Amino acid sequence: MRWFPRLCTLLALLGATAVRGDELAARVVLLANSEDRDSVRVAEHYAEVRGVPRENIVTLPMPLSETISWAEFVRTIWEPLAVELMRARWIDAIPMRLTDAVGRTKRAVSGHRIAYLVVCRGVPLRIAHDPALYEPVLPFTNNSIFRTNAGAVDSELGLLANPGYAINAFVPNALHRNDAPSAFERAAVIKVSRLDGPTVDDALGLVDRAVAAEQTGLLGRAYVDLGGNHPDGDRWLESVVRQLREAGFDLDVDRTPSTLRATARFDAPVLYFGWYAGAVNGPFKLPGFRFPPGAIALHIHSYSAQTLRSAEANWCGPLIARGVTATVGNVFEPYLQLTHRPDLLLRALLRGDTFGDAACYSQPVLSWQAIAIGDPLFRPFARAATDSEPGEVPSQRLAGYAVVREMLALEAAKRPDEALVLARRTQRDQPSFAVGLALAQRLKAAGDESGAADAVGFVPLLDSYRSDEWALAREAANLLRGAGRAPAAIEVFDRLLRSPGMPAGVKSAWLPDAIAAADAAKDLQRAENWRQELRTLEPRRAESAGSPPRQSRPGGRDARVPNGGAAAAEPATPAVRDVEGQRSD
Repeated sequence: MRWFPRLCTLLALLGATAVRGDELAARVVLLANSEDRDSVRVAEHYAEVRGVPRENIVTLPMPLSETISWAEFVRTIWEPLAVELMRARWIDAIPMRLTDAVGRTKRAVSGHRIAYLVVCRGVPLRIAHDPALYEPVLPFTNNSIFRTNAGAVDSELGLLANPGYAINAFVPNALHRNDAPSAFERAAVIKVSRLDGPTVDDALGLVDRAVAAEQTGLLGRAYVDLGGNHPDGDRWLESVVRQLREAGFDLDVDRTPSTLRATARFDAPVLYFGWYAGAVNGPFKLPGFRFPPGAIALHIHSYSAQTLRSAEANWCGPLIARGVTATVGNVFEPYLQLTHRPDLLLRALLRGDTFGDAACYSQPVLSWQAIAIGDPLFRPFARAATDSEPGEVPSQRLAGYAVVREMLALEAAKRPDEALVLARRTQRDQPSFAVGLALAQRLKAAGDESGAADAVGFVPLLDSYRSDEWALAREAANLLRGAGRAPAAIEVFDRLLRSPGMPAGVKSAWLPDAIAAADAAKDLQRAENWRQELRTLEPRRAESAGSPPRQSRPGGRDARVPNGGAAAAEPATPAVRDVEGQRSD
């Protein structure tokens, strides 16, 4: 009965989380475009899944385009939404008869009771710069890169309870990195998150995947891709690396000048943090690639959320289309210091914050370019993955990652023998790539190559491999060859290299290993066939094996805006143009 106290504690924690979640759900307001039936559908689905009262859904007729003018924004979104929120007493305010230069009604606001404002697919995404509305906002517009009023719709709506702010440049976020905000600071900001994506099903899936992950905890591995050309970005990501290690995640870190290559191990990426390429590439582009439920992924780039209607352009849309549960991005050039801080986002999530709170905590400014995409009520670390029972996990494949994390926890507690016992028992009863390779790597490091081969001995028996298992199958085959089991290695390579949709560059990168296995097995015919295939593919190898190098200008050039809104100094290198005077994005 040793498990009983643990079960009681877990149920108590989950019960407390549910109570808090219900209370928060009652204070969620959903904004949908009445001109778009899918927009209303997303709002209604979210309300049903999360228990949000239907009367909290606000539908307004809006333009159907992603980019709108300031006049359209004020007329169709800001003003009618503010009126509705005041009518329903979500915002306590007294309207005046005066309007500001943008056309917004002036109001005396005393506070709000909105936990999160959820913007649904169909609500416009971006507001274009209007030169006629431009006025300097000192000290910010001393810096030429902030002489714009272009911005994200969501970022402007974050200031609905703070009317009268200047729309040019940005407004410091009172909740950024604020661990103990005052009532006044909380009242100044509305936390905004968006349910959006290339298709309506993508948007609907954001909440479904969040709820599924909360039942099991995050199941998968973590990946950090750094090595950019600006120290601040890499420093943030190094902090992410430390936090993930301390949290006990099985982790891969890439510090090469290029982004992750298509040949890299990238199975079950439930956490991904990277930069800096213009569009999704590398392992994300492999056929059939999907994130596991609950995955949080972000790629720092100036225009990562320029559009959310494409499954291939930029980053946010493609990540959502491939099954990510939560992400952040930028609709226009934000400049590096004014993007969401990945280290702060992770810090807040790991301590148990909701995605809506963590995104706001990590966002330095409002009335600017950053948006958060995902269910704001999503609390990814409300439950540890190692607390899941086998029947609760949607697949044996994902269950293996919880076992690997438990192995890492045992090793951190100086109990490596118990970790090996756990791995052997799991691999005997429910073999998986994750546990098999974890066990094999440890046995090989201890000099037991035969035991390592035994740990992956199930791999030749599999009928096929998923695209995110290709790199694992190749590693298993090499372990088998190294242990003198070349015929088994050949079987793995043969099945692997015949995988549908494998890019030519990936295949040519792995053919030398297959040839070595065939040579070791003295399978002359297969070795010659693979050599011939390699000769045919070699000219195409450079085109498709990996990912492009990172762009020369990282995540929006350093804006050097100190926390708290001090004057921004001009960067040493021009922010908008590179040394040749051309846009590099």
